[in-house]
Order: sequence, then C-alpha cells, then structure tokens
Amino acid sequence: MSEALIVCESLVRIYQSGSIEVQALQGLDLVVDRGEMVAVVGASGSGKSTLLSILAGIDAPTAGRARVDRWNLLSMSRKDRVHYRRHTVGFVRQQTASNLVPYLTARQMIDLPMAAARTPSHKRRTRTTELLKALGVAHTEDRRPAQLSGGEQMRVAIAVALANEPRVLFADEPTGELDTATSQEVFGALRDVNRRFGVTVVVVTHDPAVSGQVERTVAIRDGRTSSETLRRTTTHENGDTHVIAEEYAVMDRAGRVQIPREYREALALTRRVRLALEADRVEVRPDA
Repeated sequence: MSEALIVCESLVRIYQSGSIEVQALQGLDLVVDRGEMVAVVGASGSGKSTLLSILAGIDAPTAGRARVDRWNLLSMSRKDRVHYRRHTVGFVRQQTASNLVPYLTARQMIDLPMAAARTPSHKRRTRTTELLKALGVAHTEDRRPAQLSGGEQMRVAIAVALANEPRVLFADEPTGELDTATSQEVFGALRDVNRRFGVTVVVVTHDPAVSGQVERTVAIRDGRTSSETLRRTTTHENGDTHVIAEEYAVMDRAGRVQIPREYREALALTRRVRLALEADRVEVRPDA
C-alpha cells in the first residue's frame, strides 16, 4: 500500500473580514498517497484554492490536522515554513505573470530557487538543463517570458517549481488561461513529470476535461470533501480500451456524507431523511 504524503483531518480555515466571519474550510478530510496525481475540483468559493494555499505553506489553517511529508502545517515556525516552501513543495499559479520574472531568461528563472537554496553551481546547471529538456522547452533557455507562448510560459513555470526537487507539486488552475490544445500539452507535461520524477502532483481545476485525465478526482463542496471519482482502464477481448469512472461519496470521521444535489432534488430529500440498515447497504429515503 502506498504511503500517505498528504493527510488532512477536520481541517478548518476561518477568515475575519471586518465583523464578518467566513469559514472557507469546514472540517475537510483528504489523503493523497506518495506519487499520486490528483485533481481537486469544486465551484467558486468551495474552498479548493484555500486548501491548496494551506498545503503549499502560503496560508495557515485555523484548526484541525494537516501534514505534508514530515511537516505539521499547524506548528511550523517561520524558519520551518521557509524551508518547507523551498524544499518540500513546488507551487504553480494560474497567472503566468505571478510565476515568472519578466527580465530573466528561462534558464535564469529555473536557477534562481536553487541559488536561494545555496545549491552548488554545477548541480544547478545540470538540474536546469534536465528540467528544460523534460518539459520540452530546451529551445527557450535564453528567452524571457515575453518571448514565450502561453504554453511555454506555463511549462517553464513548472520547471521553476521543480527546481529544488520538491516532494509535491501544487498547481492552481494551471490551464485556466490556455486554449484547449495548449491545455492538453501542459497537462501532459504534468503527467510526464509525475511519472519521470516521481513527484506527487495535486491540481486544482474547474475544467472537467482536465480533471477527467487523472485516475482520482476529489470534489470539494462547502469547505468539505464531498465525493471522489476513481478511474480505471479496462481492456476488452478485441484489444479496445475503455475508461470506467466510479463516483464515491466521502464519509468523514463523524460518519457524515454529502448527498449530491441532483440526488436530493430527484427524491425531494430535505431537512430530514429516513435511514434503513440492510444486510449489505444503508438506504436513505424521503421523510414521507
């Protein structure tokens, strides 16, 4: 069984805006195994970007438990947080302007985080060349961001995030500003680095076409994990392959599950429902 790299239990994040208290995360649970590539989906305001910011060490949780590799995200000192963001995680934002330095070349940008980590110069040169080739942007090494296409910018940004060999790469809507064809290229690059370097990849996206390209998709609703979709490929006798996707409701430690809205509306499930324990299942029925 794979070892869990990311574990969140009853994770809470509360923001105070004047006299208004906003609960972005309301007891979220999540487990991601080492080496997995997972998509996190949810409507605007569901808490998915808040989750990613916490896991990337940009934001701090209010309560609950959050661990990434050996790090407890609720008890890190400022020094720990710097080390964590420099060596354990890589982060790619949707806006390429936030990922890249306009006056540096691609090679210089990949070198920068390694120089900050005091990596020897010969290792930095080797790693930079390796990443440029792996992401398919070796031809851009002496170009600045303004000289790159949108897809090239995002792939260079991924290379920058991988410079210090992080355990996990977080990507927040990495294809949000790209057309369909370029999005597929960028997502293919993420799958490739997941396989080639063994880095765990967590992608936040609203694009069903993107989330459908991973084996596991986690849906967040109202600050909690609500369901997971697992995909597997089967091969028929004639050699044709077919992807089977199965959706599962997620049960938290208190035994709570979120029933999808379309299910509730179809059966007119409202405030109260009837539960019936059968030999092999639990039935949920309208209170009628």
